[in-house]
Parts: sequence; structure tokens; C-alpha cells
Amino acid sequence: MRSHLLNDATAEQYRRSVTEGVERVAARIATTDRPFTGVTVDALAPRIDGIDLDRPLHDTAAVLDELEDVYLRDAVYFHHPRYLAHLNCPVVIPAVLGEAVLSAVNSSLDTWDQSAGGTLIERKLIDWTCARIGLGPAADGVFTSGGTQSNLQALLLAREEAKAESLADLRVFASEVSHFSVKKSAKLLGLGPDAVVSIPVDHDKRMQTVALARELERCAKDGLVPMAVVATGGTTDFGSIDPLPEIAGLCEQYGVWMHVDAAYGCGLLASLKYRDRIDGIERADSVTVDYHKSFFQPVSSSAVLVRDAATLRHATYHAEYLNPRRMVQERIPNQVDKSLQTTRRFDALKLWMTLRVMGADGIGALFDEVCDLAAEAWRLLAADPRFDVVVEPSLSTLVFRHIPAAVTDPAEIDRANLYARKALFASGDAVVAGTKVAGRHYLKFTLLNPETTTADIATVLDLIAGHAEQYLGDSLDRAS
Repeated sequence: MRSHLLNDATAEQYRRSVTEGVERVAARIATTDRPFTGVTVDALAPRIDGIDLDRPLHDTAAVLDELEDVYLRDAVYFHHPRYLAHLNCPVVIPAVLGEAVLSAVNSSLDTWDQSAGGTLIERKLIDWTCARIGLGPAADGVFTSGGTQSNLQALLLAREEAKAESLADLRVFASEVSHFSVKKSAKLLGLGPDAVVSIPVDHDKRMQTVALARELERCAKDGLVPMAVVATGGTTDFGSIDPLPEIAGLCEQYGVWMHVDAAYGCGLLASLKYRDRIDGIERADSVTVDYHKSFFQPVSSSAVLVRDAATLRHATYHAEYLNPRRMVQERIPNQVDKSLQTTRRFDALKLWMTLRVMGADGIGALFDEVCDLAAEAWRLLAADPRFDVVVEPSLSTLVFRHIPAAVTDPAEIDRANLYARKALFASGDAVVAGTKVAGRHYLKFTLLNPETTTADIATVLDLIAGHAEQYLGDSLDRAS
């Protein structure tokens, strides 16, 4: 079995095996003509359940053949231009190359003696991102597994900085359309069930600062402690960007930690056209960025950034076997001193490779393309009487629903849209997401692929309308 260990004696076998795997994936991507096959759970589960993991095949080619049957053929392919569902981006080739390198070398980014150059590369990228945001010379941060972890760590720091006598007194303010991880983080941090105060949004789904000011004032009058305001730089459903400068002013007035969840909107940091849409982010105390959303990186690649590096001490613990205190005096850089994780992948390498090959302008140009596409798609939807679209996009998402001409019952319209999404997914012709607005079911385009065209959008809209009308027609037939 030692023949399977990657080392100097097996380097050629590694080359052959990885090449064979890459060729299989490349062939699949080159011939994929739709984002999904439409396979059902009932059809796929028995194939996987039937595999006996205690009886290995002992042959890479045979395993790849099996993988084709249980995964590659039926995977959901985000690179396809009619994958329009969630915040999953097609990935750039330099980042995929970085993934191959980091997996083989297998550095762990917790301590210097496990990563060396990897530590310095990650730190360089953190500094680069902080500079793009404008957080100032004392800024710092660390790579994380994703936006949920970044939000959790930011709120942990905010909780410790608030110095409340009782956790029950702490309050976090976030818009009613903020990411669910805000409430999840509050629970994990031991805050009370009423800790997260939901702030209403305006017509464009942006936090109402008048309402925020009112709630901050109420918090002070009630003798409670405002722990943090979470402003969103690109909500998951609407791509809406909260009024960051006004929120920053209120945070300064009330002495509240300002966190900006820019997991989605961080692509604007590299934008050549729309950078001003996220102005005010430089006044944050902490920021979440997900490079694996709008920097076209493979999962996972995220970071949490802070204005004051000293606040990261709240996540610092020392162990003699890993990062003893003396290493701080010896100026040995251990990233575990800043992170909630211990063992941690060298995910920063993917972004490093991307910047060194494409440059920030190359990333920004791609993100600008999808923002432009969303604007064109909004015009299509706004002009189409078959659909109701909620808000004009600030980034690249569109929330809408089919409105049949002959049906007025909201519940029936809900069922038609739910059916259309399900039928479209089952066909494999396209993949769209769904959500609720004011209690009603809507559909959602999340446009992160520059290869998607307005013709693709128009075709998918026709497919949605066709499925919805088919459902309504069948429903009328059943009722008659």
C-alpha cells in the first residue's frame, strides 16, 4: 500500500494518475451541454448505496469509470451558462492550478513550521485585500472556510470588544434580508434569543438607516449594549448594498462595532466600473469577503479582515505543542494565533495564482460583465408582462416571478412558480433558485458567469413561463 503514498519514489505515478483524472474532467466539461442531467435522488442513491467501500477496485482507471457513473455525469456544473441559481461561480484556470498544487504539497497554514512561504503568501494577500478595502495601516485578517465562519469570527471579536457584564444585554443589528449566519452566529456566541434586532429595508432592499437610528436609541434607553451593526455589501437574494456611509456614521455616534458582510459584493473591490457602489466599507471595523463568490475562485476561499489587528487577540490561544507564547517574542508568524481553525488549507494560493496570472483588473472585468448582464436582464424582465421583478440589481441577482394573465389567486401563482422551478431542474435545461418575498414564492437568477448571454436569459424565461402555464393548464383541467 506504500505505493500509493506521494513521495519521491511515486512522483511519476502521481503525474499519471492526476493527468488521467484531469483528462476525464476536461472531457466531461468539454461535452456538457446543459447544467444538470435531471437525475433524481431515487435514481442516483441506489448506485452509490450499491458500492462496497470495503472492496476496493485497485485500479485508477476503474475508479474513474465508477466516478463517472456516480458523480461526474450527474454533477451540477456551475460553468454552464444556464446555471443561474446560487452564489456559485465558474472558476478561473489559474485558481484550479493553485488547488492542484496546494492539495499535493498539503501545507497546513496554522504554524510557520508547517507552511513557511505559505504563511507569508497568505499574509501578503490579507494586506492586499485590506488595502483594497481601505482599512488602514493597522489592519489584518485571516483566511476562513467561508462567509459564515468569517461572520462568526467578526461577531466574536465584536462581542469581546463590547465588554458587557451580561451576554443577555448584547444586541446585534442587521437588516431583515441579511444572511442567516448572523442569527446563527449570535446563538453560537451564547447571546439571547432576542439578541439580533431585525431592521426593516426600503424598496431597494437596503437597510433603513432611520429605523437603525431609532433602534440604537431604544437600545441605549433600555440600558442594553449595542454590540454590532452588520451591514450587508450584497445580500444573498437581492444583491442589495446597505447605505454604508450612513451606517458608519451611526456606528461612530453610538460607539458600535461595524461589520460589513461583503461575502458577495467583495468583487466590487476589483471592479473597474462599479467600485463606488461599496464606498463606506473602508470605515468598517471588520469585513467578510468570499473570493469563491465574486473572485471566481474554487470553494473554499474566504477571509475576515479587521481594522485593528489587536482585536484578533480574542481568537488567540497558545499551546506548547503548537504555538507557544515565546514565538510571539521571537517574531515567528503563526496564523493560528488569528484563526478559529487550527489545521487549515492553503486556500490563499488559489487567489495568489489568479492575481499573478490575470491581475486584479482581470478579475474585476469579469465581475463587471456579470453586473452588466444583470442590468440587461432586469430590462428584459421589466419589459415582459409575463413577469414581476422585485428590484433593479446593484450586483448580479434578480428576484422575479411568473404572473399568468388568466390567474389572480396568489396561492395558485405560488404553486405555478414552484412547479416551474422544479420542472426546469428536472429537465436539466437550466437551474434557477427560489426564495420568498413578503410571504410569496419567487424565482431568482444569480448571474456569476460572464459566458451567460441575454439570449440564455430570454430562453430560460420562456422555459419558466412554459412550465408555469403547463401547470396552470393541467390544474384547470383537473378542476373541470
